Amino acid sequence: MSVHSLLRYTIRLERKHVATHLVQRRALSGADAVNALRPFYFAVHPDFFGQYPREREVNENSLKRLNGYLENLQKPGSRLLQPMKLTFYVRDTKDSDTQPELLTSGFRSVSFTLHTNDVLSTVMNVLKSCSLPVEHMKGLEARAETPKGPAEAGVPFYRPIKWDKSYYTFTGFRDPEQELQQARRVEPTLSLWLRNNEPEATKKHNASLPRREELSRLKKELCQQFDLADIRWQRSWGVAHRCCQLQSLSRLSQQNPEALINLQGHTVVFADQSGMNASGHVILGTMDVHHQWTKLFQQLPSYRSLQQQTEWLKERISLLLGGTQVVHMERLGPVQPIAEHYSTLSTFHKNLMSRRLRLHPRSLQGLTMLLENDRSNPSLHEMGHFIIPTNCNPPKLQVFLQSHAPEARQRTKRKNQLQVEEEAVMKQCLQSLSLRSLSKEPSVSSSQMILCCKRLVEQRSPLMQGLHICVSHFYSVMQDGDLCLPWDWKS
Repeated sequence: MSVHSLLRYTIRLERKHVATHLVQRRALSGADAVNALRPFYFAVHPDFFGQYPREREVNENSLKRLNGYLENLQKPGSRLLQPMKLTFYVRDTKDSDTQPELLTSGFRSVSFTLHTNDVLSTVMNVLKSCSLPVEHMKGLEARAETPKGPAEAGVPFYRPIKWDKSYYTFTGFRDPEQELQQARRVEPTLSLWLRNNEPEATKKHNASLPRREELSRLKKELCQQFDLADIRWQRSWGVAHRCCQLQSLSRLSQQNPEALINLQGHTVVFADQSGMNASGHVILGTMDVHHQWTKLFQQLPSYRSLQQQTEWLKERISLLLGGTQVVHMERLGPVQPIAEHYSTLSTFHKNLMSRRLRLHPRSLQGLTMLLENDRSNPSLHEMGHFIIPTNCNPPKLQVFLQSHAPEARQRTKRKNQLQVEEEAVMKQCLQSLSLRSLSKEPSVSSSQMILCCKRLVEQRSPLMQGLHICVSHFYSVMQDGDLCLPWDWKS
């Protein structure tokens, strides 16, 4: 596919409008949708994945994207939305032994793509993709044809947590509130948990050492052979899984070394689907075969051209907004393709060009912003970056940026100070406790990590010596012996 084809594809996405016959079906209200999705919310609610922090993070991010998709469908005059691939870990919500696809952990991984253009069809798609009941949707299908009032249509999407007790008695589902209370009551102190789990962690770590050495060797060999900037993983797969992925890429390089020439200088990321992401990294789908990877490598020149167009748009936007830089933050969850990122930037740039702004070229130098399609109002993140809707009104945006610039600079300065302090205290903790490695989940903030590390240094538990520690929100022993500790562990 040439760059012109990619550009034409993204432009078509911007110009297409929702078909007229879908307008009434979109009238399904937010309250109705939340009601219909209750079995789904109950099956994927992140609070049930306390012992699996990575799966919890995937579900949290996917829920945000799903809710944004549904909210966009509710907006008057909304355009045809781009397809969105989501991944969820779905719990077994019934006491049944008839689901062979369940993992040993009690949940299964489900991936599906949203491509429907009305709320009702989207809800049905989600339920069916997760193999959840849809019988309760029959009444809503008839009601969806009747337009709702403005008050009912504007109900925001959210994750219901507390329902009437009779619901659980009647359905046989487990009460989430009761389970969470029980989990909190039995949460141990750090010293007790380490005494109970350190032998298992050490055993698993020792067993994983050959695989860790093989992983390090393969990564170094591939990076040197094809001049790769880095090799990363979008999800926290185990060492054995990562080794298999690198071995597969290594076999391809031996069978067809010419195919990997275009990878030079790139960062390779193993994820769910192949392509190039918004950061310009080459994404290799772990379920794809060598032929699909080779085809992607052949298309890299076209992708690089699209990436250059993307960088040009960022520069133009920065000039129009006083030096504010558009940034993209990679998060755990579905990858944003470069074509989707380009489309967002193009829409925002055209919106800015429609109204002349009067901003000094360097008045907002040093500030950053994220663009989001599923927002209606601009906001300032606690870390100092702006979060701006793609279709934000330009004059209002100018007023917002100028009025919040001083606070944004203070928060950015504070964030940078926290990052420096975090790096220092992590280094101290790593050396003081003789750890093999120390990391954190993306959802753990710098201030939380600093507090956790300082307390760990004070505790100085000898049981942590030689371990791989990941600071998270829950206790867990991973399959390769890594230990996940909650940042606010009890002493």
